[in-house]
Amino acid sequence: MAVVADLRAALLRLVPDESRVSEVESVLDQHAGDLSYHEPHRPDVVVFAESTAEVSAVLAHANAAGVPVVAFGAGTSLEGHVIPLHGGISLDLTRMNAVVAVRPDDLTATVQAGATRSQLAAAAGPHGLWFPVDPGADATLGGMAATNASGTTTVRYGGMRAHVLALEVVLADGRVIRTGTRAVKTSAGYNLTELFVGSEGTLGVITELTLRLHPIPERIIVARAAFPSVEAACRAAAAIIGAGVLVTRCELLDATTIAALNAFKGTSFPESPYLFIELGSELETVRELAEDEGATAFESETDPTARARMWDARHSALMASLALAPGSKAMTTDVAVPLSELAPAIEHARAALDASGLRGGIVGHVGDGNFHLAFLLDPADAESVRRAQALNTSLVEDALARGGTCTGEHGIGYGKLGYLAREHPDLLDLYRGIKELFDPNGILNPGKVVP
Repeated sequence: MAVVADLRAALLRLVPDESRVSEVESVLDQHAGDLSYHEPHRPDVVVFAESTAEVSAVLAHANAAGVPVVAFGAGTSLEGHVIPLHGGISLDLTRMNAVVAVRPDDLTATVQAGATRSQLAAAAGPHGLWFPVDPGADATLGGMAATNASGTTTVRYGGMRAHVLALEVVLADGRVIRTGTRAVKTSAGYNLTELFVGSEGTLGVITELTLRLHPIPERIIVARAAFPSVEAACRAAAAIIGAGVLVTRCELLDATTIAALNAFKGTSFPESPYLFIELGSELETVRELAEDEGATAFESETDPTARARMWDARHSALMASLALAPGSKAMTTDVAVPLSELAPAIEHARAALDASGLRGGIVGHVGDGNFHLAFLLDPADAESVRRAQALNTSLVEDALARGGTCTGEHGIGYGKLGYLAREHPDLLDLYRGIKELFDPNGILNPGKVVP
């Protein structure tokens, strides 16, 4: 305890505000875990930074003292990214939440790392612009960059890497660097911007981002198509994308997930697999392709309220699944495969889930080959966790055999360390070398990303 007291005293000299350097138990608990099933672990102290200068000072001290630092945003990650495995400092950036500038003529915005998706939407919307990366949760934009978040709109717009033009990053020793520019293209030097995007706080702490914006589409149609099987829905999705239809979203929900949503949100969808699709035109082409794969129902809407209701239901899928077994946690798999392999990969996943005896459903951003099994488990039940991990391993091995990846969007954290080693064994030495170059003392989010 004396060591923790000394750490807090030192940090108070850097951040001279008792309320922003906290060892209150409830605050430590809030920063001990994320939305995943991974066991929480408290930090020793939580620092609420309010400026890049404070982040720099905290990191410089921690680096000199050998104290681990884990950056924290909304805490919505799914692979233990923000869990401080080795204690130390949880560096909360949520008070650094300014939308610094919206530049309509450039189609860009600059934000602090703690600003959320909804804050940027509120600032960009009056200019007829939006930021399309949509992981579901109202995550902080710094956290979304750190995990290279994507989500429902990736099939049309791409994920965070496609949208980050420039970054302000504080390195482990406290140095502040700026990567990229406000220009939409550059060929100057190594692309450090994209290196930091997806690095999960292991190479530096992102404090500011310059992001691409897009015009809000003039016409938006949403369609719901019910299918006799998940495989038929996946074949329809592949056919729609293959036909060149410019869909903005193409989301799969299986019958189990639909039933959970009906109970959780009070919706009344027939309990069968569905595609939820958003597009601007070519509705009849989508209808024909869906019917070619045996669609049993097809409905479309243009009303904004109806559209919002449908996507709200999709974004509630995880919470709805958890409500099926109160007190449970979800292991959410995250494999992605080439589009041509999607239907057989999901068929394998469904069979493996049924054989496991675990309860769960399948959802996916099937327009880009990324799907999730969310199966429920009791983290305190070792057998439940073992069966879930065995099922996850089976899905990853199948995805890799099909030319896919262990994570399409959730990242590695520490939940997928072993899978990264299977996917890229020839790159591990390079990963370790990059980590050592940026963080020679190993203080930044230790135990994450690099096995």
